[in-house]
Amino acid sequence: MKQTDFILCPICKNKTRLKMREDTELKNFPLFCPKCKQETLISVKQLKITILKEPDAETQSR
Repeated sequence: MKQTDFILCPICKNKTRLKMREDTELKNFPLFCPKCKQETLISVKQLKITILKEPDAETQSR
């Protein structure tokens, strides 16, 4: 049986809604975190996450 884990947000380290198996690969995947509301571009290979681009600073709305 293959190991499965939730993908953790690279910013706040909380669980996201995605689960991955160890034999699944992601390339240039936009990962959204429901807790910190940030989107990060990642790649995943053998359950190892690599951040491709840090999120840009957002302007504050009034």
